[in-house]
Amino acid sequence: MAFEIRNNAEMHRFELDVEGKKAFTVYSLFDGGIDFRHTEVPPELEGKGIGSALAKHVLDYAKANHLETVVTCPFIKKWKERHPD
Repeated sequence: MAFEIRNNAEMHRFELDVEGKKAFTVYSLFDGGIDFRHTEVPPELEGKGIGSALAKHVLDYAKANHLETVVTCPFIKKWKERHPD
């Protein structure tokens, strides 16, 4: 399933809407980098690959924009360990 993830720069988060619910990853910027701080997926949407889609998207975004990456979000940290490539 393809998800349309958008950067809501005003709220400092990447987000997507699924089944009328919003999932998101909150970030903060620093000089030359980005810190992914928290990911939230509504409980009724868990197990549908939404968190994984967010994790892949935000890490790809950082790489494409040549940003140093800090991951303080436990979900993204664990996802990154499982997907080292």
